[in-house]
Amino acid sequence: MVELAYLLAGVLFIVGLKGLTSPRTARRGNRIAALGMLVAIIVVIVDLIGLDAKLAWGIVLGGMVVGGGIGLLLALRVQMTDMPQLVAAFNGFGGGSSALVAAAAVVATNAVIPTETAVTTSLSLIIGAITLTGSFIAFGKLQGIVPSKQVFLPGGTATNAVIALGAVVAAGVGIFSDSATAYWIATGLAAILGVTTVLPIGGADMPVVISLLNSFSGIAAAMAGFVIGNQALIVGGALVGAAGLILTIEMAVAMNRSIPSILFSQFGGGATAEDIGTKPVNRATADDVAIALAYAERVTIVPGYGLAVAQAQHAVKDLANALEERGIEVTYAIHPVAGRMPGHMNVLLAEADVSYDLLLDLEQANPRFPQADVALIVGANDVVNPSARTDPDSPIYGMPILNVDDAKTTIVVKRSLSPGFAGIDNPLFYEDNTLMFFGDAKQALEETLVAVDAL
Repeated sequence: MVELAYLLAGVLFIVGLKGLTSPRTARRGNRIAALGMLVAIIVVIVDLIGLDAKLAWGIVLGGMVVGGGIGLLLALRVQMTDMPQLVAAFNGFGGGSSALVAAAAVVATNAVIPTETAVTTSLSLIIGAITLTGSFIAFGKLQGIVPSKQVFLPGGTATNAVIALGAVVAAGVGIFSDSATAYWIATGLAAILGVTTVLPIGGADMPVVISLLNSFSGIAAAMAGFVIGNQALIVGGALVGAAGLILTIEMAVAMNRSIPSILFSQFGGGATAEDIGTKPVNRATADDVAIALAYAERVTIVPGYGLAVAQAQHAVKDLANALEERGIEVTYAIHPVAGRMPGHMNVLLAEADVSYDLLLDLEQANPRFPQADVALIVGANDVVNPSARTDPDSPIYGMPILNVDDAKTTIVVKRSLSPGFAGIDNPLFYEDNTLMFFGDAKQALEETLVAVDAL
């Protein structure tokens, strides 16, 4: 019965993951996967402590109540704009939990472990520790506790290579000499490696980093499953690890960069501060933007991180509603790496009850821009920079972008002409058919809505 229950949990994990492939079924998929996790937890507890150990059950149920209460509190209080930080923290806790499972096995056996199990124990400790510290550095960057810019350490990649080699060597000593101390040294070095690897990565690369750390948390869990012989943990960890890795690769492709270049290379540069924002632009007022939108037939809205910072998702939705009441077709173009986590823009717009059918990915949106009367960019920069197509010397050359400059009129809502993460100027801002509406995104859109209603 235990084995069948584990099989049921694994099937629920797979069905739930399948549901996450579409916004329409994502909520249901999440619930199915959560049910699979509940089944797995109950079966593990029954298998380990039986049904008669009242004290143990009290401790377990108490832990579930406390953990569930914390989860409920977070779900109610954490803003959608802070969701990337929450995801990063979840990744860190997942990796830390797996490392603790492996550590408990080392303590329980006094490090006298069969070789094949010792290997997976080392992997769980190392990967789990990297995930724990790396995820909380990512959390700090997103929260503003740690500088979001790249922080380069002495020695750079070479320093990380030495730390990684030290962790591997210490793990090898632990495996072949049954030394608990060696395992702890390997874990400590891995924890340092998580910090030194993520700290130099810029804030705009956090979507890829969070996705990769999510994959690491799954791999660590799968290794912990081998340590304690738990099939549900192996299956669940493998699913998370594989899904996270696939998503990481897809996002790297969307940036036209390799994963090593994101993790180990400096990115950006090109224009100096003196070069950026020196050319004349077509400045617009709320009335100018309202007129352009109200007399359009098709409008495509392109959200970016600026929308998240200004918490302007509801203002976008209200403006879109006003335009739709006038018979104007409104759609949304979502770049794969817009925001600070995978699907960040989708989550924000879903909070504002934007219909899933109106969210177009890059491949769907680009063929529609030539038919759009207005492309309204809210807080996006590098993902709409035409230099990616036209300038072979640009650091973003070759990156797939949203071709907003194909629209008849482009309106950019932005605080200033400051560059995006790539640190380069955006020639889109200076084109004749581009209107620059400077200001806080939420306030600017609210003013535009008032002007539209007055027409």
